[in-house]
Amino acid sequence: MVAAPVHNEKEPDKSDILQYIVARVNCLTARDPAPSLPVMTEPTVIAPGEGRTILLVVAHADDPALFLGGTLIRWADAGWRVVCVRVTDDRWDSCGPDEAETIAANAAEFREAAARLGLAEIVELGWATDVLGDASEVALREAVIRQIRRCRPYALVSFDPYAMWGEDNQDHIKLAAAVDEAFWTSQFPLHHPEHLAEGLAPHGCFERWYFGRSVTRVTDVVDIADVLDRKLAAALCHRTMMGNYVNQLRLQARTGGWSLPMLDAIAAGGDLNDFMAMLVRGGARQVGERHGLGPAEEFRVVRFGGLEGLLERFGQRLEAGG
Repeated sequence: MVAAPVHNEKEPDKSDILQYIVARVNCLTARDPAPSLPVMTEPTVIAPGEGRTILLVVAHADDPALFLGGTLIRWADAGWRVVCVRVTDDRWDSCGPDEAETIAANAAEFREAAARLGLAEIVELGWATDVLGDASEVALREAVIRQIRRCRPYALVSFDPYAMWGEDNQDHIKLAAAVDEAFWTSQFPLHHPEHLAEGLAPHGCFERWYFGRSVTRVTDVVDIADVLDRKLAAALCHRTMMGNYVNQLRLQARTGGWSLPMLDAIAAGGDLNDFMAMLVRGGARQVGERHGLGPAEEFRVVRFGGLEGLLERFGQRLEAGG
């Protein structure tokens, strides 16, 4: 059922609505989309999930914990059902184990981290890691569309295609573009009619949450101070991938004529805890400091396709279940 119109003293005519949409679309399709987006002024309040679904699409097993682990925990704690799609199998992200052992270890550690983050479901697509740059973006997009239509999420979460400054991972770049297009193509009945034959239906996500190494236009910042220890615990599950990261840093340092005893100790079988605590706590602290907060995570969020004001001016609020 539909409630009474909100703050509508008169029924808007079609020309008013059309002018509003045209103005907003002109902003959203400008070469620099940033001016059309709101600026973050205070921490984002996590609304109660009430059983609704959030669909997170990532390239690698460690992406959820490292990029947005605190926010995922807060969503889960608030009653959101968070589904995470891992596109690749991380088959080469290790130092020591062979390929089969690496696949198995990273999958197990992903499940362990997912439990700590409160994820309700994980979906493994099993694509080869570190070569998505050569994959068909349309095929990747289809796989995401299928999950959108299956899960029917309120919000779609993934890498920001506009936040690729300093991004050297083509898996992230290709996935960002594919997910961004999947948002709108998942609503087209003529895109992949084979899905409809399987009982799936077009679906529109209300929100898109974008993250990245360097979010170019932050609209939302989530305070994660009270869940930072849990984010760190989830990140520490990724022993295989973090061990490989330590090895990368040691190789780079050696080339530059340096040695880092902390990393050498880890490579010799030592504990990852102090090193990971430095990375996770330090990164969250730096984000928070940019916004006058404690530990935090930042995002670019688009609601209702950037036309949220259209709802506020002309919309009618549906009752729950309407």
